[in-house]
Amino acid sequence: MTRNLATAGLLAAILSLSACADLSPTAQRTGTGALGGAAGGALIGAMAGNAGLGAAIGAGVGALGGFAWDQSVQRSERAYSQGYAAGRASSR
Repeated sequence: MTRNLATAGLLAAILSLSACADLSPTAQRTGTGALGGAAGGALIGAMAGNAGLGAAIGAGVGALGGFAWDQSVQRSERAYSQGYAAGRASSR
């Protein structure tokens, strides 16, 4: 019974991770933030007496944090690309 449960859990984890393969980087970062926020919110909410509400609030905050992180990464990548292009243009 325990072995079947562990196998089912492993299979579910693999399938859920493979579902993220074709998402955009923005969707991946936002989803990761929401998942982490929901887990943290559920833990804090369980200590406070309402895990469901904590998970919902944590998911929202985590999604916003993941989206903000994605925007920061995109700005950095754009700045690097512009600097790289300017450097290549000036060396010719």
